[in-house]
Amino acid sequence: MAASRPAIVQDGADVLLAVRIQPRASRNQLIIGSSQSGGPGPETVTVRLTAPPVEGAANAACRAFLADLLGIAPSRIAIARGETARHKLLRVRDADAATVIARLKKTPPR
Repeated sequence: MAASRPAIVQDGADVLLAVRIQPRASRNQLIIGSSQSGGPGPETVTVRLTAPPVEGAANAACRAFLADLLGIAPSRIAIARGETARHKLLRVRDADAATVIARLKKTPPR
């Protein structure tokens, strides 16, 4: 069995964040899966959003929600891959992976 890739990795000055989006949820919520490999970061990050997956509404809601959790401007989060897919790769510009992991892990349930 191949080892899972962490959901949050450093890429130069940026952080790559692999997420699974669940649109039309009852509330906005972040769910972080534990690292089975014993690495520093989570292996899964799921973002539940109330926005529908129509005309980019869920993408905009995802960027705004994560920016709020990370305490950064939404403009610093870009969709690198998966614009129309549920599985997305987000690029957080000028960020540190350890900081992103710490902020997301201490996020209280909403």
